[in-house]
Amino acid sequence: MASSELFYPIFSVIIVSLLPLIGIFTFSISEEKLKGLLFIFVSLATGSLFGDAIIHLLPETFEKSQNKLLASMLVLAGIFIFFVLEKSLLWKHEHSIGENKKIHPVGQLSLISDSLHNLVDGMLIGASYLISVPVGIATTIAIIAHEIPQEISDFAVLLHAGFSRSKAIFFNLLTGMFAIVGTLMAIAIGINTEKFSLYMLPLTAGGFIYIAGSDLIPELHKERKLSKSLKQLIAIFLGVAMMALLSLLE
Repeated sequence: MASSELFYPIFSVIIVSLLPLIGIFTFSISEEKLKGLLFIFVSLATGSLFGDAIIHLLPETFEKSQNKLLASMLVLAGIFIFFVLEKSLLWKHEHSIGENKKIHPVGQLSLISDSLHNLVDGMLIGASYLISVPVGIATTIAIIAHEIPQEISDFAVLLHAGFSRSKAIFFNLLTGMFAIVGTLMAIAIGINTEKFSLYMLPLTAGGFIYIAGSDLIPELHKERKLSKSLKQLIAIFLGVAMMALLSLLE
């Protein structure tokens, strides 16, 4: 690929990797109001994570995979890997001192799963530009449309885990850099992203299912008021609906 042709994929993936800056808009909201809205954001994140895993990642995995048993086992592996990760993070959480006590392991799990997701997205962008510029632009637009609600969800999970707004934005940006790494990998070696995604997509889906089901749902159950519980349910449905709508637009 000529240096002039590198501009398109690099520019595209930089835009995608900067999407976590969406969190900056919350700085216009007071701390008190943000805390009041956080349970809605966490509900939205729950629906988005379940929706992304079940509506996008799993169908794509089984559509591409010729070995359905292997694909299923990789989804389960993703769930168990994140279970083990959280166990180790909880152990570290209980035996550490200082500020680390304020950060719940779900935040770190979210960062790991989002990094994997961004790596795959970056590779898809790079591989699509290897086909043609129009295909690359179309892929980038689809990923941006998908990533905006996902980044809002990730930001909400980090805030819920105890990150400050500035730290949540910073670490989300850090995970966004994995998209750049993925694009550079795809361009450098002309990697077959389909084979790579056969392993990474089910693992990521398992991670999303684990985070939403094991960490976020139990947190939502702590709210017992009927009015707030209904708002939570509506927000969960909205998260799922956003992912369903994106699948119709793709």
